[in-house]
Amino acid sequence: MIVVGPALVLLIGSGLALFLLPHPVPKNATAAQRVYLASCAECHGANGHGSWRATILLVPPPDLAVPRALASLSDQYLFDLIKGGGAVIGKPGMPAFGFHLSDEQIREVVRYVRTLSAGP
Repeated sequence: MIVVGPALVLLIGSGLALFLLPHPVPKNATAAQRVYLASCAECHGANGHGSWRATILLVPPPDLAVPRALASLSDQYLFDLIKGGGAVIGKPGMPAFGFHLSDEQIREVVRYVRTLSAGP
């Protein structure tokens, strides 16, 4: 019990930290990257390929790094999706960020998301 107890507490604490702590934001990140990493990376992943957190919760988001995933979607559609959420258009996993982000921040995120599929 002396060995198992602390090990179990560390294991549970590490698991909770993985699920509850936000994605780290590098100090040299642009404003759009900061917003994306703080608000979007939890589900969409830092590189747009999706996050294991969302997959575990059975709500896998689309791969934003694949050019065809966003090619047919207008900037206005993405703006409305981010601002109002996806529930009204049949995408209940996408939360609304209109109360947390300004319109300009949302526009910056849309522009940043477009760069994810552009490649290196």
